[in-house]
Amino acid sequence: MRAYYRVQKGLGRMSYIVGRVSVLIPLYNRASYILETIQSVLGQDYPDIELIVIDDGSTDGGDVLVEQFANRGELQLLRHPGRINKGQAAALNLGLAIATGEFIAVLDSDDLYVPGKISKQVAFFRENPDVGLVYGNGKGIDAVGNVIYEINYDNRVERSDPNDVLLDCYFLLPQNSLVRASVYQQAGNFDESLRSGQDHDMLIRLAEQTKIAHQSIDSFRYRRHGDSISAKGTETRWRCGLIILDKAAKRYPYKSSTLRKRRALVNFRLAHALYQKKANRFEMLWRLLVAGVLDPLRSLAVLTGKEKVK
Repeated sequence: MRAYYRVQKGLGRMSYIVGRVSVLIPLYNRASYILETIQSVLGQDYPDIELIVIDDGSTDGGDVLVEQFANRGELQLLRHPGRINKGQAAALNLGLAIATGEFIAVLDSDDLYVPGKISKQVAFFRENPDVGLVYGNGKGIDAVGNVIYEINYDNRVERSDPNDVLLDCYFLLPQNSLVRASVYQQAGNFDESLRSGQDHDMLIRLAEQTKIAHQSIDSFRYRRHGDSISAKGTETRWRCGLIILDKAAKRYPYKSSTLRKRRALVNFRLAHALYQKKANRFEMLWRLLVAGVLDPLRSLAVLTGKEKVK
């Protein structure tokens, strides 16, 4: 019989099964990719994985494809009442509410796990009980799975400093990370008021709660295609970035230099997004001015070409 533990903080409560890994996949209109994504989880060599797919009101039949796995008992398929679309944060919170794993993994519905990812990260946790979040390396792939770039953190010194995470957002939470359920319990639910950047917001809050570590393994494939969330809604993403920053500043004692530089960066990125859309030129100029005042050295580096805008 598997051991059950109960973690309690404030009014929240979470039960989990020791050794189990709960993988949450929020799904919205990814019929072309969801089967491969699911197979990358079911093909893991770890013996106790609870796979939970949360449909967020798909209209392309992707949820129907998932039903075949649910009918065989290979995963749990959740839906919102009325099968409405409520956003990725709400979908993930629905999954977190029923997850029973000691560890939580989140995988976007068009990305993939590399074989052995889960077992290696669980082994890392067993060897490092003070770590609450571990992340690995991976590769970016195109729509048909061809590798287009490397995602490698081996040369980075991981200081496990929330200031670093807030300022640079240097690694991806969903695809490459594994997190102890107890740390999610401390951080709280995904912010459903955010329609973009909810994963970044959660990463910041997790980093505020626990020690994070990098494991030098190939662990995931991050798919880039024209219909991906990362390719859409740039303006919305950076407007949410300002909201996330304001909340972080009120919640945690970040260095003033960190907050100033991050605010400069977000304002610059928002200005760039407005420029690309050819919209609201007055606000674009205002955002550029704010960025320049808050971080003049970096602004000068961009203007002189020493730092490229990606």
